[in-house]
Amino acid sequence: MDGLTSFDVALPMRMVFGEGAVDHVGALAASLGIRRALVVTDPGIVAAGHAERLVASLRDEDMAAITFDQVRENPTTSDVDACLEVAREGHVDGVIGIGGGSSLDTAKGTNFLLTNGGRMQDYWGIGKAAGPMLPMVAVPTTAGTGSECQSFALIADAETHRKMACGDSKALPRIAVLDPALTMTQPRPVTACTGLDTLAHALESAVTTRRNELSRLYSHEALRLAMQALPVLLTEPDDRVMRGRMQLAAAFGGMAIECSMLGAAHATANPLTSGHGIVHGHAVAMMLPHVIRYNAIDPDAAAQYEALAISVGYTGTVGADMLAASIERLIGQAGLARSPRMMGVCDEHVPALAASALEQWTLRFNPREAASTEIERLYHAAMAAM
Repeated sequence: MDGLTSFDVALPMRMVFGEGAVDHVGALAASLGIRRALVVTDPGIVAAGHAERLVASLRDEDMAAITFDQVRENPTTSDVDACLEVAREGHVDGVIGIGGGSSLDTAKGTNFLLTNGGRMQDYWGIGKAAGPMLPMVAVPTTAGTGSECQSFALIADAETHRKMACGDSKALPRIAVLDPALTMTQPRPVTACTGLDTLAHALESAVTTRRNELSRLYSHEALRLAMQALPVLLTEPDDRVMRGRMQLAAAFGGMAIECSMLGAAHATANPLTSGHGIVHGHAVAMMLPHVIRYNAIDPDAAAQYEALAISVGYTGTVGADMLAASIERLIGQAGLARSPRMMGVCDEHVPALAASALEQWTLRFNPREAASTEIERLYHAAMAAM
């Protein structure tokens, strides 16, 4: 099989896509045998009316809905513990997450502890759940994380603030319900940051050391759809067709991650989020152009970037520089800061940021190895961006 990469990927998940799909969550959950559902969401989704609409579909199936609606952005072990208490009191037999990646991750984290016991720290890594988990339905209301198509929960330790990637095939949602209409209520900054996160997922998963023929399909299609949709949505947020494309891009990006993982852009972005409060998608976007240029020194990665650029219709001298520049233009179009310096990060913070980045799990899959010196250079390059 010269030139092809071996892989072993299982994605036993049903995907339901289309406007109004949220109204069928009750029937879909019932098909999994759920009778007492833990609904995990956040106050914003409740205020938008999305949670009540979902709960109504559960009631139509004579299903009990036990709701935890206090999810916070970048959930910690404390958030999971609070949700777990509600789940235990409700004697639930299934989990439904509705919201952004934070809600879906909290739902997955709760599922780990409810079914297998212990603490979230016990599941940091891959395949740590010894027993079965409850069936889960994931209903994303943003188009970014792709968590609805992943078996990982990203939960921060409440004391150390380190993000823990807790992955297990049993944590993969049984059903992902993609209703583009739910994303219409996203504020513009959320559309921008989650959209940039999707682009990062596509561009990183395409060049990792675990990339393969299947992940390449997902990465390329996620990039193609996102590059079509995001520039339009930044100026025409009510474009329903582009909302649908963006949500599919996020889902395909999640599938790409499931197949091939991520790299240095996410490894360097996570400390900016945990230590300096920069929104995840924004932090990844600030680091991504510099990581692309760093990775492109590797000939294999450079060839992948060239193929990605061609797949989205770029012509001429295509490659890493063109992709990096396109991300920088989108950051500007979104009205976001291009440099961590503009968000209060100083040169003095760089050594600590680099030390934290070196501990991030995604760094091991980057196509070019990066020691402390290289990571610090990436941060300094991002700090110099104007």
